[in-house]
Amino acid sequence: MSYKTALLGAAAISIAMPAFAQTEQTEESRLGPVIVEGSRLDQTATEIGSSVSIISEEDLEKLDLDFAIDAIATAPGVTINQNGSFGGSASVRIRGASSGQTLVLIDGVPVGDPSATDGSFNFAFLDTASIERIEVLKGPQSTLWGSDAIGGVVSITTKEPEPGFGGNAFAGYGSFNTLRGGASVEGANETGDFRLSASGISTDGISKADEDNGNTEDDGYESTTLSAKGGLNLPSNARLEATVLYTDAESEYDSYSGGAQGNVADGDEVTQNETLAGNLSLQLPLFDDRLENLFLVGYSDITRENFTNGAQSYFAEGDRSIFRYQGTFEINDMNTVSFGAEREETTANGEDADTDSLFALYELKPVQSLTLTAGIRNDDDSRFGSETTARLAAAWNPTDQVTVRSSWGQGFKAPSIFQSTYICTFCGLTEPNANLKPETSEAFDIGIEWRSADGRAEAGITYFGQDTENLIDFSFTAGYDNIAKVESKGVELFGAYVLTDWLSVSGNYTVIDAEDGNGNELSRLPEQSGNVTLAFDPDGPFSGAVLVRYNGDEANTNGTTLDGWTRVDLTGRYALNESVELYGRVENLFDEDYQQILGYGTPGLSGSVGIRLRY
Repeated sequence: MSYKTALLGAAAISIAMPAFAQTEQTEESRLGPVIVEGSRLDQTATEIGSSVSIISEEDLEKLDLDFAIDAIATAPGVTINQNGSFGGSASVRIRGASSGQTLVLIDGVPVGDPSATDGSFNFAFLDTASIERIEVLKGPQSTLWGSDAIGGVVSITTKEPEPGFGGNAFAGYGSFNTLRGGASVEGANETGDFRLSASGISTDGISKADEDNGNTEDDGYESTTLSAKGGLNLPSNARLEATVLYTDAESEYDSYSGGAQGNVADGDEVTQNETLAGNLSLQLPLFDDRLENLFLVGYSDITRENFTNGAQSYFAEGDRSIFRYQGTFEINDMNTVSFGAEREETTANGEDADTDSLFALYELKPVQSLTLTAGIRNDDDSRFGSETTARLAAAWNPTDQVTVRSSWGQGFKAPSIFQSTYICTFCGLTEPNANLKPETSEAFDIGIEWRSADGRAEAGITYFGQDTENLIDFSFTAGYDNIAKVESKGVELFGAYVLTDWLSVSGNYTVIDAEDGNGNELSRLPEQSGNVTLAFDPDGPFSGAVLVRYNGDEANTNGTTLDGWTRVDLTGRYALNESVELYGRVENLFDEDYQQILGYGTPGLSGSVGIRLRY
């Protein structure tokens, strides 16, 4: 039996069984403190020493964004690059690190594409309909999560079932003949809980290659996302849980065209993508819940197939299996230790790579206001040997209104399967580069946050610096080789203020100075970027938000400069009653003409309307 079949079967059992129970679970039994799940120590926002941005379910609803990539773009220190809207390849970079150095987790399972050149995750198809929260942990997190976490971690949590029995459905129509809809059903009681959902989008889209360059052919996009999550509450506070997230997407895109802007122009190209991620976990507390044991089996699989003029031009498949144990022991109120082991088995196009890992974390609270964290991890890669990383962090709360946090950490990224097996035949090579080494990094950050006593205002500033060495890039002498390094530093600022009971404003601003080893500015990375959100929710049926996004000038890969841009979006909701809501969105209100990547177009003034039902 394959890992995929076993995982889906276990998920079905875990999700289906609670539906037959009759006793309702109370709201109080589900409530608890908000924690940063990516910390692996269940630390709260005032205990974690790392800089982290949390995009909540409320934020996602307020901004009414269809795709996760657009929500992640609102976090300070984050840069997104997308080759055209509606299914164009989309990547996330944190503090100047490359997209392959961003580890992406869905419900704790790594989902980077093992068959991709750098092993990165393509965010183009990730719909927000099933997402409850997104955490962006910045700086090296390899001690927590292993390889790929040089720049940071994007940890995505799918929606949890609500108490009782119910669900929702939504449908909308917008510009470019865009149809989007979905539905869910969920329930929770003392025996367990479940949630099933489906969503889809179909659009004629716009030309991936910029229409201003004479590209008139629209490139369509359609996708379907299925999500399932459920759990059984076992005796002695134990719990069995399973999650599955599946996406099937098809996106038209344009062709390589030498001499055109960005070397892209109209063409008959189509990519099909299937992504599956899921896990089965058992939580088993012992010793009066002082020792929490987590056993997890996770699986992810990504299949990509390209067609040119109807004929297959490319096929790739990569899958990853994760076997994880983590124990967390609360020695006393001052001391907590966490320890564990992981095994990762990765396959891409017939090539295999395995990693065995051991890690340990220690949390010390010498006084109530101070949390110190230390960690060490060893990853033993079947191809490149052993790598050890360490991490230190501190969070100090001298008053209820102030948090000072700082962290130092090491990161590493093992070469991808593609990089380690590639043979550059046109370079005259007959074998892959046997001397390829993992990329490594060392970084720190320090910041301070302030909150007003009445909870109406908050602000913060973080300074960071990171050095990355042995970066892997293409070389005509070796195929792929460790030929680059990057030094980056910068400042992240954020603030928020509740102006009235119904009006609030929040924003962030980031300055990143990132250069390669020769002192050249990194391409596709704005030095300055920021966001401002104005949210209004008066005592009545209407609510809405204004989002202003700014992206400064950035260098292109060909040495030219891509102009900065500012875009304004509006969202609004009108509740007809407790169960029915109308919603709408206006994107690019002032019809800004801009590009995210040279040669690729973006939508002008556009919008959508829809209806949402809760039952």
